[in-house]
Amino acid sequence: MAMEQDYQAGAARSLSAMFDTREDADRAVARLKEVGIADVVLTGEENGGYSVDTAPGVTDRDRGFFESIGDFFFPEEDRYAYAEGLNRGGYLVTVSNVPENMYDRALDILDDEGAVDLDARESEWRSQGWQGYTGAGAATGAAVGSTFADRDVTATDRDLTDRNLRGGEHIDVVEERLSVAKRETDAGRVRVRSYVREIPVEQDVDLRSETVQVQRRPVDRPAETGAFEERTIEAREYRETPVVSKDARVVEEIDLSKNVESRTETVRDTVRKTEVEIEDERTAIDRDVDSTIDRTVDRNLTDRDDTFR
Repeated sequence: MAMEQDYQAGAARSLSAMFDTREDADRAVARLKEVGIADVVLTGEENGGYSVDTAPGVTDRDRGFFESIGDFFFPEEDRYAYAEGLNRGGYLVTVSNVPENMYDRALDILDDEGAVDLDARESEWRSQGWQGYTGAGAATGAAVGSTFADRDVTATDRDLTDRNLRGGEHIDVVEERLSVAKRETDAGRVRVRSYVREIPVEQDVDLRSETVQVQRRPVDRPAETGAFEERTIEAREYRETPVVSKDARVVEEIDLSKNVESRTETVRDTVRKTEVEIEDERTAIDRDVDSTIDRTVDRNLTDRDDTFR
């Protein structure tokens, strides 16, 4: 999972991601350059891959990795995590000066090509004994967080402890709060388009026609008066022909409408919380003395209250 950094200087935006294999890292670098993002740096080219060359503890190689990423504006705790990932054989891809319109694209490329979840990886390292960044007192380049060693208490130690207590030194207990926002995403569209096409049709129709027939037959009868006058008779023929007309009718209506539904979705993630571990290295005699003093003070206060009453 790629990590995001926003820097105010020049409104620059940067991304960084750890990869377990050189092939994944090279593929991510190549894709970033293909889309026009040129300010890409690959750290750990000589590594053999994650967990191939693990060198626990504070070594010169640790310091070398820590110093090699010193030019990047990482938060201190991230710098220690990246140095540990490089020390364990991983590869770090850092993208600087990402244009605003290419930021999401660059983030997707790093995630698609197999960027590791650094938070989960840190949890794995801590279960193996890695302590991570412990504050300003951590040694540069170390796998940081040395444990308490048995040693004699000197006057200098007591002076430093007393001075810290008088100065009001404290440890903040910090926890993350999960905040879930919402955004609209394009889920596709429905488009209805009308067009005209011609469909061949046919229909049978009965047609009637009238024809005139001329018949001549021989007869023998006396002629009537005026038989020699001129006469004319006529008859017309009729026939039916098809007459085609078209009537446009609306046979269906199509509407587009939206149904709005609400659903509840459970968002699962992890948040970090500072845990405080108190180490009491006093001897049993010291604790007994403290308990005796506390009981004596309580008894004296009780006796004084009784006297006043």
